Amino acid sequence: MNNRAEVREFLTSRRAKISPERAGIPSAGQRRVPGLRRSEVAALAGMSVEYYAKLERGALAGVSAGVLDAIARALQLDDAERAHLLRLAREADGTNAILRPRRRQKHGTVRPSLQWSLDTITTAPAIVVNGRADLVAANHLGRAMYCDVYSDPARPPNFARFTFLDSAAHRFYPDWDLVADMTVANLRTSAGKDPHDKDLQDLVGELSTRSDDFRRRWGAHNVRIHGTGVKQFRHHIVGDLTLAYESMDLRAEPDLTMTIYAAEPGSPTEDALRLLASWAASPRANRT
Repeated sequence: MNNRAEVREFLTSRRAKISPERAGIPSAGQRRVPGLRRSEVAALAGMSVEYYAKLERGALAGVSAGVLDAIARALQLDDAERAHLLRLAREADGTNAILRPRRRQKHGTVRPSLQWSLDTITTAPAIVVNGRADLVAANHLGRAMYCDVYSDPARPPNFARFTFLDSAAHRFYPDWDLVADMTVANLRTSAGKDPHDKDLQDLVGELSTRSDDFRRRWGAHNVRIHGTGVKQFRHHIVGDLTLAYESMDLRAEPDLTMTIYAAEPGSPTEDALRLLASWAASPRANRT
C-alpha cells in the first residue's frame, strides 16, 4: 500500500470527524467540508499550518514522537487510532519491517497443540482468526455456531467475505451494520500492522470490487482494538444468542487471535448453547 496516501487519507478522515464544538474552538464562518480546518488542527497541536499540511500530505518520515502525540491529541484519537498513526510513521521511516509479523502459516496448518487446546473447551464456542479474518481453527461448538461461514467448500472460511458477500450474514448478524463496521476496522488495523501483506491486499481488492458496502467502509479509515464485548447472533438451528467474548493474541503466533464466547449463567443463551452442542453432536449437523 502507498504509505503517503494512507497517511493523508487517515489524517484527513480523522480531521473530518472532529467538529469545532467538540474541539472546544469557535465555529466561525461557513465550512465547505465537515470537521476542522488544517489551520485549526495546527493550532491545537502547537505547530505551523505549513508544517501540519506537510504532515497531512503524508510526509511522516522522521517525525518525532512528541509531534505525533500532539497530532493525536488535537485529533482526539483513541488508543487504536494512536497505535495506527504510530505504525504509519514507522512505515514511513522504514522501521516497520522490524515489527512485521513473521511469514504466516497457510490456512489449515495450525499447530496440533493449538487445535488440542481449542478442543479442551467443550462448553463454549472458541475460534482462532488471523489478521485477514480467515477462520483458521475452531472447537466443536465454534464450528457449529459458525457453520454458515464454513458453507463454501471452494475456499477457506473468511469472516469478511461472509459478512459482505453472503446473504446469510444479514440473518446471522441481527445488527449487521455494526458487525460490518467492526470487520472492516479490524482489517484496516491489520493493514496498518503489515501493509505488505499481499493476501490482505488481494482480499481488500476483491471486496472493494464486489461490495459497495465494504468499499464505503474501507474508505472511512476506521481502526479498532478487538478485545472484549457482547455480540448478538441468530443461529438457524437454536435461534437468538447473546454472547460475551474475550479475544486474546497468541504469543507463539503473532498473527493469530483466539476468541472465546460465553453465555451469562442461567440465561436463555446458555440453554441455547446446550442445544447447539447437542445438535453439533448429531449426524444431521454434518448435512446442514
